Amino acid sequence: MKFFVDTADVDAIRELNDLGMVDGVTTNPSLILKSGRDIKEVTKEICDMVSGPVSAECVALDYDGMMSEAAELAKIADNITIKLPLTWDGLKACKELTSNGTMVNVTLCFSANQALLAAKAGATFISPFVGRLDDLNVDGMELISDIRTIYDNYGFETQILVASIRTANHMKDAALIGADVATAPPGVIKGMAKHILTDKGLEQFMADWEKTGQKIV
Repeated sequence: MKFFVDTADVDAIRELNDLGMVDGVTTNPSLILKSGRDIKEVTKEICDMVSGPVSAECVALDYDGMMSEAAELAKIADNITIKLPLTWDGLKACKELTSNGTMVNVTLCFSANQALLAAKAGATFISPFVGRLDDLNVDGMELISDIRTIYDNYGFETQILVASIRTANHMKDAALIGADVATAPPGVIKGMAKHILTDKGLEQFMADWEKTGQKIV
C-alpha cells in the first residue's frame, strides 16, 4: 500500500520523505489555509521534494471553472494531480482531464455508487472519507471493502485512496482490505511505529544494560 501524506506542511513532508515513507501528497483548501502560504508556492515546493503524485484541489464548483483552475494548477509541476469533487460537474471535468492524460483525484466520496461513477469517468484516484463516516456511526472501512470488490469485479484501474484517516488502525484496516493508497496526517503515519510493549521492552533492556557497566563505544 502506498503512503500519501495529507498535509501542506513542507517540514513534516520532508521528514517522512527522507525516511522513504512518502509515495505522494494530498492537499486541500483547509490544509492550504493551515499552512498560511500561497497555494502555488507551497504546492511547487512539495512537488519539487516528492517524486510521486501531489494533489492540488480545484475550488470552482462548475465545469468551466474547474477546467480553468485545473489548467492553471497543472502548470505547477508534472506530478500534479488535479483534485475534483464528486459532483456531476466534477465527474465531467474528470473525464475530460483524464482523457488528455492528466491525473485526477476525485474526492469527498461517501458511497460505493459514487466510487463506481468515478471509475467510469476514468479517475486516477478515488478518495473515500472513512473518518467522516465513522463520525456518523457508519463503518468507513466497509465502504473501502465494497469499492475494492466492485473495482476488482470489473477490472477498473482507478486506485482506491483511503482518506480522512484518523488512526493507525485505519491504516492497518486499509492495508488488510487491499486499498491502493492511504493518505494520512504525518502524526498518524509516525504513530504507526508506537507500541507500549516496544517501550516497555526498551526500558527493561536499558535497565539491564546499565547494570552490566559496559559501553559499546
